[in-house]
Amino acid sequence: MTVSTEPGDGKRTITFTEIGPAGRGTRSDEVVIAISPTFAALFSQTIVGLPHAEVMRQILAGIEEQEISARIIRLQHSADLALMAHTAAKLSGSGIGIGILARGTSMIHQRDLPRLSSLELFPQSPLLTLETYRNIGSNAAQYAKGESPEPVPTLNDQMARPRWQAKAALLHLKETEMIRKGAPTVEVKPEFSTAAV
Repeated sequence: MTVSTEPGDGKRTITFTEIGPAGRGTRSDEVVIAISPTFAALFSQTIVGLPHAEVMRQILAGIEEQEISARIIRLQHSADLALMAHTAAKLSGSGIGIGILARGTSMIHQRDLPRLSSLELFPQSPLLTLETYRNIGSNAAQYAKGESPEPVPTLNDQMARPRWQAKAALLHLKETEMIRKGAPTVEVKPEFSTAAV
């Protein structure tokens, strides 16, 4: 499936409204997505310029295509991807969660796995496309249904790390500066809007 990177006639944006403290889900047909402190807050796009609104739209679409529901939480006390994804999995009724950092690095996790293990890890954020994010959502939803999908195919470029290392370090620094020690994990609701360009 080819996913267009064009948001249409206007530029799609996303904002998150805090609903309240994030609780453990009771639905077995849900995937919880954990976003970092700066996702669609301080930053609005990934390290390679993919709009956070489009990234989230594709993850949600991948989940919905599998007829699974999604909830979104924001971790405010950490920008550790493994902790984010594992927290999402522990709060998910199905035991499956996705973590995503502002720069785009992502992970699919399962509640019963050790924190530093995961079902799928996507560490090379410069190589992730909107199609990849849609497939991440789809695979997470399939895991939630008890299926064993093929891992999401990703590109591999040995030069990606040295090429993007400085920018990744700067984004990580900004991400960690936004951490609020002791702040609760909150459930958030996405609101998409499109502005004319």
